[in-house]
Amino acid sequence: MSDSTADNIVYLEDLQAPSSSSPRVKESNEVATVVKKKGTVVTVSGKNQSTTSTSLKRQRTLADMFSGPSATKSAQPGAKKIKLDQAAGSPSSGLSGSKSLNSMPFSLSGYVSSLSDEEKQLLALELKVLDDEIRKPYFIKLKRFLWDQGVKGPDDSAKSLKIYPAPRNIYSWSNLTPLGRVKVVIIGQDPYHGPNQAHGLCFSVPQGVAVPPSLRNIYAEIKKEYPEFDPPKHGNLTTWAENGVLLLNTCLTVKAAEAGSHSGKGWEEFTDKVVDVVDKYGGANLAANGSDLGGRGRGIVFLAWGAWAMKRVAKLDKKKHLILTSAHPSPLSASRGFLGNGHFKKANEWLEEKYGSDGCVDWCHL
Repeated sequence: MSDSTADNIVYLEDLQAPSSSSPRVKESNEVATVVKKKGTVVTVSGKNQSTTSTSLKRQRTLADMFSGPSATKSAQPGAKKIKLDQAAGSPSSGLSGSKSLNSMPFSLSGYVSSLSDEEKQLLALELKVLDDEIRKPYFIKLKRFLWDQGVKGPDDSAKSLKIYPAPRNIYSWSNLTPLGRVKVVIIGQDPYHGPNQAHGLCFSVPQGVAVPPSLRNIYAEIKKEYPEFDPPKHGNLTTWAENGVLLLNTCLTVKAAEAGSHSGKGWEEFTDKVVDVVDKYGGANLAANGSDLGGRGRGIVFLAWGAWAMKRVAKLDKKKHLILTSAHPSPLSASRGFLGNGHFKKANEWLEEKYGSDGCVDWCHL
């Protein structure tokens, strides 16, 4: 490898945990996709590109992985070369033939240049997804529906559109919780449909918004399991997301005041694919704790509350993952099995046994 080639090597997957000072989900005037090269940040929006010097590296998000390695072309110009995991060739139960999360190259420029003009227009929000899933007919149909609803790009206003969350926050769940660091998945149904509530994380609301009833019941259950927990006055769960809790709604958008209004439009198929990817690679970069499967998903915790969420996890391997189900935390059903389910402690006990103390989630820190 020449020196010039070595200078262009990029590492999409960073093995370090996200910093506790990571930015919170918030409204901003400029929203862009960031792909970090060695020594350079390339900012890609729907309009232009700019570069600034940095030495940081980006962890691979779930959105980067929807099509898996088959959609990548390492021979394309500018293809990003990923660190090969040291355990890539090691034998493992059911995983010896799968690629390490850290060994998958991707060419951003090659991908974008392959899009048609219509695809570039419809996929202005998803250019960070970077793979074939968003070019499938069902997803293009979904995007046409959203386009007709007025959702055309990251700078569109939720207030004027009456579609929640704001377009810039639709994929917050992916940006805040890198795939290799996922410890727990909590599955919701669709975003809150009231003004200023939804911000891309299930059950969560921004600072300054009243804590929703379901989340109050979630806090009450944590208090039962961890008496030292002091329920906060806010409902922003961003800290959990930064600590490896993937807060995923099944539908990612909703019309104002119309619960379930974007159900059946294509989001369910898309988020089912997300669950498939997490099933395969979730937790891949958590501490090995004696395992030789670094870079491969070794199992995580799924919290499925209510029939809707249970349906999403029914296909998963219960020997690989810890799958905990109960009634939904809604006031209409919480007393029928959610309150007293013990899920938060059970999740941490399982994670600690599998990944050590660093694998646990600090549910009390918000």
